Amino acid sequence: MHPHETFSIAIDATFSATHRLRLSDGSLEPLHGHDWHVRAHFSRTKLDETGMVIDFHHARDVLRSILAPLHYADLNSLPDFARFNPTAENVAQHVFHKLHDAGLNGVCRVEVTEAPGCVASYERGSGAGL
Repeated sequence: MHPHETFSIAIDATFSATHRLRLSDGSLEPLHGHDWHVRAHFSRTKLDETGMVIDFHHARDVLRSILAPLHYADLNSLPDFARFNPTAENVAQHVFHKLHDAGLNGVCRVEVTEAPGCVASYERGSGAGL
């Protein structure tokens, strides 16, 4: 295998939540909601002993458990966003770190769509999930 080749998978999940973004002038947007779509990407340079990057079902179950506290929540009121503006970019970073902390070390990128055509992502460099 070429040293820059990798195997990858992606899993999707959704949640509904509200937020109010702090704008550059310090003001807050009006409270509004989205049906957020989350896609988590996992990659490895070698497949595991079962021939997988990661089990789809296990990864999806973990992703859903991470998103459960966000579902029907006001993101601004959650402790995880007390120091961060609850932008799609920060939601992507939050989910990425939660997946990694849950032991899903092959996670390499998380994309968050808060509205059609508006996608933010957080990723680590290649080779994160050797």
